[in-house]
Amino acid sequence: MLIRTKLILRFTILVAGLLVAFSAFVYYFQAAARRQRFVHRMEASALLAARVLIRSGHPAGPVHPRDLLMMTGERLRIVSPTGQTLFAEAASVPPDLADQLESTRVRYKSQGITYQVEVSAIDRLGHSQLDTLRLILVVGNVGTLLLIILAGWVLANQFLQPIARVVEQVEQITASNLSQRVDEGNRRDEIARLALTFNQMLAGVEQAFEAQKSFLSHASHELRTPLATLLGTLETSLAYDDTLDESKESITSGLEDVRHLIALTNGLLTLARADAPSPRLLPVRLDECLTTALGYAQAKYPSRDVQLSIGPVPAAASAEPFSLPGNAELLTTALFNLLDNACKYSQAAVNVTLSYPDSNTLQVSVQDSGPGIAPADQARLFEPLFRARSAAGRPGFGLGLPLTQKVVRLHGGQLAIESAAGEGTTATVRLPV
Repeated sequence: MLIRTKLILRFTILVAGLLVAFSAFVYYFQAAARRQRFVHRMEASALLAARVLIRSGHPAGPVHPRDLLMMTGERLRIVSPTGQTLFAEAASVPPDLADQLESTRVRYKSQGITYQVEVSAIDRLGHSQLDTLRLILVVGNVGTLLLIILAGWVLANQFLQPIARVVEQVEQITASNLSQRVDEGNRRDEIARLALTFNQMLAGVEQAFEAQKSFLSHASHELRTPLATLLGTLETSLAYDDTLDESKESITSGLEDVRHLIALTNGLLTLARADAPSPRLLPVRLDECLTTALGYAQAKYPSRDVQLSIGPVPAAASAEPFSLPGNAELLTTALFNLLDNACKYSQAAVNVTLSYPDSNTLQVSVQDSGPGIAPADQARLFEPLFRARSAAGRPGFGLGLPLTQKVVRLHGGQLAIESAAGEGTTATVRLPV
């Protein structure tokens, strides 16, 4: 069901309920007022009849009881204190009005004697007025409901017009024009906030789309180069290698290109796995992950001096120090990437610190004394396959930092890179415990 139809339907039901309740309220109190007026009228008629008839002393006197019956179907009966009926007279009652007969009793005192006067009659005029009122209320409510439906349709169209405009603008946005934005209106009401939120989401989608295109472009370029080199090596070997030594040399060159391809492919697969649905996070020891990553770094760079220092453990964490919810494999990979970068670009010692900045946060800092990163390159460090100018001539594909950042964010943490050209680089990972 369309929102417009829902709004009209609910608005109509709400107002119809209020109208019916108000009409019932008016009809009920009008009926009660009619009853009260008619009872007063019957009481006055009964007292007048009693005063006249009792003073005349006999029904055959100057005034006959029938002459006092002024209301439709009126019946009059006067009873003495002993229960004897002194006067009784009744007018004819139309058969179709018999169920409308109403009665009341009054007491009349004359010369110290109290008489009971019973009177009943039909309020023909009052019931006719109630019937007219009921007809007016029914016709008025039906007419009002029709007007309400029309007004609801107009108001729903008026209020939903901005949404229809947003929908129309959204339908025009495709993958080829993600830069287009939705009109945000007055930027204050709910629809404007919806458009603003959608524009923010669209900006993120555009950024991710551009990053994806850039990633695919760089990946295809990185893959094309070793493939072309490998193809050229094999074609050259097939055409010109005549001896075993020449063939071995060509095979060795081809193997290097294959290893390069395998390393690049593994990096791309690891980066893609970090974008997969979040793995289950279990309690892990960050110090153990760091120790494992240090072992990998020492094996890859045996001549590099890596110094590890551990800060004090807060009393609140003494039972399970350096423990946090996470994925041990991903955390080890992320820490190794930071160590790999530091050892790759620094000839001096690499300083690693594991500490608690506060009782709810674990921090790992990796500091090197390498060439540093130019300010212009720092904004693009987390783009896949981007390499800073200081990385020229060094092995790598520009996948380590983007992967590390995704792993850290997956664990609810933050990765910060502080660097200055010629002064080294410090990478800091902060993770909640």
